[in-house]
Amino acid sequence: MVRSLIDVWPDAVYSKALVETRLLGRTTVFVTDPRLIRTLLVDHADALAREEVAQRALVPALGNGILTSDGAAWRLQRRTVASAFRPDCIRALVPRMHEAARRTSERWSRRSPHEPFDLLKDMMRTALDIVLAALVSGDSALDVDAFEQALETYIGTTNWKMAYAMVGVPSWVPHPRQGTGAEAAAASRAAMAAIVARRRTSGVQGTDLLGMLLGARDPETGTPMDDAAIVDNLLTFIAAGHETTALALTWTLRLLHDHPEVERRVLDEIEVIRPDFTGDPACVDRLVYTRQVLMESMRLFPPAPLIVRRTTRPVPLDGTTVQAGSSVHIPIYALHRQERLWPRAQTFDPDRFAPGPAAERERFAYMPFGAGPRVCIGAGLAMTEALVVLASLLPSYRLRPRQATPPRPEMRITLRPAGGMSVTIARRGSSHG
Repeated sequence: MVRSLIDVWPDAVYSKALVETRLLGRTTVFVTDPRLIRTLLVDHADALAREEVAQRALVPALGNGILTSDGAAWRLQRRTVASAFRPDCIRALVPRMHEAARRTSERWSRRSPHEPFDLLKDMMRTALDIVLAALVSGDSALDVDAFEQALETYIGTTNWKMAYAMVGVPSWVPHPRQGTGAEAAAASRAAMAAIVARRRTSGVQGTDLLGMLLGARDPETGTPMDDAAIVDNLLTFIAAGHETTALALTWTLRLLHDHPEVERRVLDEIEVIRPDFTGDPACVDRLVYTRQVLMESMRLFPPAPLIVRRTTRPVPLDGTTVQAGSSVHIPIYALHRQERLWPRAQTFDPDRFAPGPAAERERFAYMPFGAGPRVCIGAGLAMTEALVVLASLLPSYRLRPRQATPPRPEMRITLRPAGGMSVTIARRGSSHG
């Protein structure tokens, strides 16, 4: 089995605007020019549908939520949940994010400086704690360890689902660990359904994101979400949201270790807000350079490295026509490393995202959260989470990776460090040493 889809991309996707090739037995069109990407995702958004590759991997666990639905069903859910992700709603969640980060700090304080651990796994738990606090107020009846294990078990089976779909194996053909994955998906959904039922029984809607979803109404029809749709979307926001944030943090912390001059600037910026940072959203707004660091980290290692769509009608593109039924790939990992768009593309340089250079850049050259009508609705939440975690942990702890060079990036729906990110930690001195 192919371990990572990145490994089978043609080399041309890192330099050319449009590449048509046969990938794992199928004709595939790769698009890596910002102008053409805009044409696809904005001008012809109505001609694009979710590809079976992604659907087969995600629907068994996430159902028909905002990430996996199309057409009228997607538009209804997008309108319904949009209010929960307004900037003011995200800012109101900052104290909960800060509390979850504080618990991580306490966990780290109990670690021996000689005890190696997988940073990705630890950041996954941190991000899960935050997203559960934000979505369901950390529902005390939820077995978080079991829920986390179920999510990770299911994700571990998705490469088989994607590989089978890409080579045309029918969905009814069993793949390795299919039964284990199905049990994990069922356990995840049952856990979320129980949370929704407990909330409804309590009679208290709540002010977290679940409360917002329970109270949300379609602005055009006034229709509320039913419980199945709420479960679908809770799982979508938890599964997709916590993993992508954890990956952004993991890669960022590794890059900061490898670039001490950048880390120093981040620490100096955090030090300015630190006396007042007890979950105050205004403090997060002042982390300007730290935000640039996160953005540059997500350029080099975008947590979601690929957008895949299927055309439902012919689409004119750059003097040619992409036929109906074609598989169209936007390889974000490759887009972000094209020298024609990013001089010194392999170099980590957060100043690319300073206000001046950022304003001059083509909008569709940088897409860590996608673009067009289906741009990630949780982008603001994810960025805020990551900033809160960095501001909470970096001043107190210094990471020491056990590998001399960063792990190889491996695509498994998301972009993970192959084999994890093994580190030890030590307390910092007063001078950030």
